[in-house]
Amino acid sequence: MKPHIVLLGCFDSKGPEYAFLREAILAQGARVFTVNTGILGTTNLFPVDIEADEVLAAGGASLAELRQKQDRGVAMKAAAQGAAQLLPKLIKARQLTGVIGMGGTGGTSVITAAMQSLPIGFPKLCVSTAASGNVAPYVGTKDITMMPSIVDVAGINRISRLVLTRAAGAICGMAAAPVETSGADRPIIAASMFGNTTACVNACAEALTKHGYEILVFHATGSGGRTMESLVADGLVDAVLDLTTTEWADTIAGGVFDAGEDRLSAPGRRGVPHLISNGCIDMVNFGPRATVPSRYSGRKFYEWNPAVTLMRTDVEENRKMGRIFAEKANAAQGPVAFLLAQKGVSILDGDGQPFCDRAADAAFAGELKKHLQPAIPVVELDVNINDPAFSAKAVEMLLALIDRRPA
Repeated sequence: MKPHIVLLGCFDSKGPEYAFLREAILAQGARVFTVNTGILGTTNLFPVDIEADEVLAAGGASLAELRQKQDRGVAMKAAAQGAAQLLPKLIKARQLTGVIGMGGTGGTSVITAAMQSLPIGFPKLCVSTAASGNVAPYVGTKDITMMPSIVDVAGINRISRLVLTRAAGAICGMAAAPVETSGADRPIIAASMFGNTTACVNACAEALTKHGYEILVFHATGSGGRTMESLVADGLVDAVLDLTTTEWADTIAGGVFDAGEDRLSAPGRRGVPHLISNGCIDMVNFGPRATVPSRYSGRKFYEWNPAVTLMRTDVEENRKMGRIFAEKANAAQGPVAFLLAQKGVSILDGDGQPFCDRAADAAFAGELKKHLQPAIPVVELDVNINDPAFSAKAVEMLLALIDRRPA
């Protein structure tokens, strides 16, 4: 079956560029379905399957009203919302197999917002002037391929001709590539891990694999936590082994690995079995020492490497996390439980180690139990989180939570 590619973008201002890209895709033997997000008009250089009025209507906006307002920011936001609502429906109805778009920062924001509404694995390619910078706001938690346009997306020249031709080949190649599937796919457990909890999570993954599960490990670096939550929200995960919840320390203290205040929420909303621990909540992550905010002078620090400075969380920060964790668990629609390490929540928090602070650890546990619903189990082990006894108990508890999940 020939690839059927969505061409998505502003045909009013980028008509010649999209006409060239369309021909390059057709030259690959693929079919093209065109969707215009341009507020100011359209193009007569090629057939347009979906015009901007239909895109905007999908998001509850009116093209006529937006043209009257003449507010570019409002128009871009409306186009992004409409495209995100419409694109998944079009792909399902038309059996489309890939999507490509191009633009500057404005066009990129609309195109990638729509791409973020699509499942992981669906081919997505954006040729952008912003692709050589920080693309996190555009990519989000999805597998969007960002391709630098090199020159501005403004006319066809010897550089843009080369880039767009290669982009056409890339999206057609992605759409045509067969994906191996297996009828014996195992249920998926998502696990959160950090360098300081690697031994624990690896031991759990090995044991759970023997029980017939496939383990997806996410590094707790902010984007890792957000991605894990996204996959859970999309219904792709059967249980969550959340042993490394350090991202919440960064959220409350302004660290660089902030995963956002929705962290720990998706499993509860989906009713997915969720085992939560206090792994690495002893540390807030910053860049080089000079990047640590001055308000933290006098705190305890550890240079993990020249690019990463860790700050020990204090008693009050741990109390706050205890309340937050309880709130998240209390709202869960599925089975949830806590497993806490009493002799260190990381390597650095082990007995005699630089971050050893049992008062801070106890503050978290005390506040958690104070605010947690009585029916939610809390098991405390007098070991370090990387002790084999801890990983064994984690596996036992998670399997019990899975057994409790309604069929």
